[in-house]
Amino acid sequence: MTVASSTAPGSERAWPGLLLAAGGATAFSGKAIIVKLAYRHGADAVTVIMLRMLFALPLFLLLAWWAGRGKPRLTARDWRAVALLGFSGYYLASYLDFLGLQYVSASLERLVLYLNPTLVLLLGWALFGRRATARQWIAMGVSYAGVLLAFGQEARFAGEQAVLGTLLVLGSALSYALYLTWSGEEVRRLGAMRLTGLATSVACVLCIAQFLLLRPLDSLAQLAPPVWWLSLLNATACTFAPVLMVMLAIARIGPAAAAQTGMIGPMSTIAMGVLILGEPFTPGVGAGTVLVLAGVALLNRWR
Repeated sequence: MTVASSTAPGSERAWPGLLLAAGGATAFSGKAIIVKLAYRHGADAVTVIMLRMLFALPLFLLLAWWAGRGKPRLTARDWRAVALLGFSGYYLASYLDFLGLQYVSASLERLVLYLNPTLVLLLGWALFGRRATARQWIAMGVSYAGVLLAFGQEARFAGEQAVLGTLLVLGSALSYALYLTWSGEEVRRLGAMRLTGLATSVACVLCIAQFLLLRPLDSLAQLAPPVWWLSLLNATACTFAPVLMVMLAIARIGPAAAAQTGMIGPMSTIAMGVLILGEPFTPGVGAGTVLVLAGVALLNRWR
């Protein structure tokens, strides 16, 4: 009786954090589905990412202001770091991801992006000489075997486009892994939410500037109406909301539990891809997904 009464309150406190982590992972996974739907209406990657960032910019500026209340002003060094992290972690990573989604399925895109923890480990080894254990190498091998298996299935349908799309998405994952590798000190200095708000705001401005340089303004008038509301949904429900949900989840249950709960992300992307986009679900995709999730789970445990 005593043990049950002592554990129940902790379990009850954990549930909100678990639900926030699961909701954030699912909402963020919906980004690929929305982007693929916008492409079906004739929009291109430059336009779709610009609209997403245009609608998200006020929200992330508000987040940066709110998280920075009562804290010291940013130094010139801080602004340089924010600009570089915003370019790598949010602008370049997002742009390469959106380009890749023109050529590969949402399911394969999510599996490639889920290699991120393995890329962070590899960058730590390559850039800082951090040794990986034999178990960690095994876990990475399992994950990459899963991606290769899913890629092989997709290549049968998409051909050379699958190669191009996979390389673009892998470049996106690598760019974001660089952001994670270099952002540790700035997170300690500025705080995670403040840095996220500032760096994402930089990326929003870069995406808008890229559109103004590459596309005429009157091209917006030719967009199909669904592209506009899909972009608004992408900016709010699949970009800003997941950031807050995951941050709140980490505050409640810690980063390890939040990361483990976030493993439902690839599964939700695959389910939405099949149900909404009509993407095929083959045994190869299923087996590849299991291997990727197993590899990441083992990597988190053995780290």
